[in-house]
Amino acid sequence: MPRTPSPVVALVIGASSGIGRATAHLLASRSADLVLIARDAARLEVVADECRAAGAGLVTVVAGDVLDREAIERVIADAVARHGRIDLVVQSAAVMAYGTIEDLPPEVFERVVDVTVKGTANVARAALPHLRRQDDGGTLVVVTSLLASVPIPMVGAYITAKWAQLGLARVLQLETRDAPELRVCTVAPGAVDTPIYRHAARFGIGVPAPPPPVDSPEKVARAIVACHDRPRRNRNVGLVNQVVITGFRVLPDVFDALVGPLFRRTFSGDGATTTEGNVFTARHDAELADHEGEEDDADVGDPQRTTS
Repeated sequence: MPRTPSPVVALVIGASSGIGRATAHLLASRSADLVLIARDAARLEVVADECRAAGAGLVTVVAGDVLDREAIERVIADAVARHGRIDLVVQSAAVMAYGTIEDLPPEVFERVVDVTVKGTANVARAALPHLRRQDDGGTLVVVTSLLASVPIPMVGAYITAKWAQLGLARVLQLETRDAPELRVCTVAPGAVDTPIYRHAARFGIGVPAPPPPVDSPEKVARAIVACHDRPRRNRNVGLVNQVVITGFRVLPDVFDALVGPLFRRTFSGDGATTTEGNVFTARHDAELADHEGEEDDADVGDPQRTTS
């Protein structure tokens, strides 16, 4: 399979932290030209400086939300106009909310689902036509999750989002079979040491932590970049992923009996915590701490909210 010439031109969506940030760093070490996209402009500038120091070529920063369909279309079109092509598009943007379906405000549930599902659809609609027109195609990588294949309690919004996202990605793989040089790949991490747990919304739940075994975001980044080098329909990242999936499918009663108690052990602190985290607005860790425990449900889902 012919590969694009160096440097790779890559768009990383959700680049301000976690897996997206680690992916940007890895691509920078390979002298890639980067377009970094996330809601938090200040954090993106920090990541951009890190990437330049690591050896990246041209680094462009765009503050934006994956739910802004027209903005995503402009960013990708501008990248093609500037660089002449796109080789790799990474969709890693997501937000998390903890709480039972009964406890989660409907607006929070819908926002978590929308960011993952509608956001991924927006990225695909904007990117795939450009990748189709390129002689050597290109790669769209959708970062899914182990939780796209198994359910656990108290993360219903995220589970719903990830199951739907994986279905969407599989449909995209089928719909692009007519363009063999265009690759749609998924990367499914298990627990990863990223800020998503600290930044999550929480309703009636203690402070969450990733359940062991925990992988580094750099490990996931290597799987993402490998999708560009050696395309594969799906890559699992996590030693126990397949064991958990097999247990859910083969021994569902045992899985159901164990998953709740085991998952609850990952929470600490007061179980009455209420915070909307960064679901609606990008916030730094200090800002999230300031808002911890606030009763601001009346503001959740306000149609006038904007993201930064």
